[in-house]
Amino acid sequence: MINTYNAAVEYVHSAAQGKMIFGLEQIQQLLEELGQPHQELKLVHISGTNGKGSTLKFLKSILNTAGYKVGAFTSPFIEKINEQIMIGNKQISDSDFLEEVNILKPSVDKLRNAGTDPTPFEILTALAFNYFRRNEVDIALVETGLGGRLDSTNVVIPLLSIITNIGHDHMNILGDTIEEITTEKAGIIKQGVPVISGVEQLSAIEIISHTAVEHEAELYLLHRDFNFEMLENLSEHETFSFKSPFSRISDLEISLKGEHQYSNASLALMAADYLSQNCSFALEEEDIRKGLKRTTNKGRFEMISKNPIIILDGAHNPEGIESLCKTLQKYYFDKKIKLLFSALGDKSLKEMIQQLEVIADSITFTTFDFPRATKAKVLYDIATTTNKQFYESWEQALVEVKKDVKDDEVLVITGSIYFLAVVRERVINHFK
Repeated sequence: MINTYNAAVEYVHSAAQGKMIFGLEQIQQLLEELGQPHQELKLVHISGTNGKGSTLKFLKSILNTAGYKVGAFTSPFIEKINEQIMIGNKQISDSDFLEEVNILKPSVDKLRNAGTDPTPFEILTALAFNYFRRNEVDIALVETGLGGRLDSTNVVIPLLSIITNIGHDHMNILGDTIEEITTEKAGIIKQGVPVISGVEQLSAIEIISHTAVEHEAELYLLHRDFNFEMLENLSEHETFSFKSPFSRISDLEISLKGEHQYSNASLALMAADYLSQNCSFALEEEDIRKGLKRTTNKGRFEMISKNPIIILDGAHNPEGIESLCKTLQKYYFDKKIKLLFSALGDKSLKEMIQQLEVIADSITFTTFDFPRATKAKVLYDIATTTNKQFYESWEQALVEVKKDVKDDEVLVITGSIYFLAVVRERVINHFK
């Protein structure tokens, strides 16, 4: 038996020596040992490259506002592993996490003794399903960890599948082309289960459409079957109207910044519409309005200080960087942009840095203690701008960039989500 929360976290992290192993056999064995908890849940399954987390949080907030008990399984976490497993707006507590790990431990140990070693993500997936079952959630929103087809969450038969946009990420695993990546993401489409998608590339649309037809799954496609229209902003919120086969709503407001959030919110609205029309979830227009407006997403264009202006954004691939740059140009076109950037080595570093150089007045590169983190000097050498510097110590880099942020400047800390996990608490505590 494991006696402490910290020991439980270490038990999960040490599984399979921290390896990423793709396939469904191990998770299926583990869930069978637990009595197939996922089969007792109503679920929505979400895949895609960018926007999965925001789409999930919009939908969760709508369902929470309507009074439903909503489980959410997401990844990765920013500050604490408990963030990945939530019911309503509450993370799983330390004591509940410890209890759930002890419930799983005999099954995990049995598989290990038989020569199968579940990975940390597989253990967390099984833990989440069992926690949601034991707490009798009304619905669980489940985000894929990586890809879709071979992701350990892909054991579920959901009420509804959602595929957000497709971009260039994890190409060493999912493939080098949009077509290869889309094929992996489309692997979550199940026989007869409707799918909602926000993909935009023609080739991606063709693959998802073909896969949906093969599985007799009704497809709702953004800009074809449902849509949004951006409205003039008269407040600090983004304002838009939404139209689907089931509803029309005007003057909706969201607090999350960036034009890409209209798409994410629209995917959530389409999902809410479907659940209301076909799955007996009673959702009133007021629930939808309040739920959208209340939605927050840690580490996604998150303003952690207003004076000086400091923003954290986990833009970790070219598409994420593009959205970040557009949002900065929209809201802070009249200010100088100072960047602190760190990234993992398996990303499209040159493309990301080139985009940042267009909008940045200065860039500071750094690194952090993570197996795949890129050295600061490597990032520095990729950059062509003259106003650049680097520090191999992120602590020193942080001290230097926030030393003197002027009124006409915005400091943006961006790159790897794992980097934000390291620096976020330090920055917040400094400006409290």
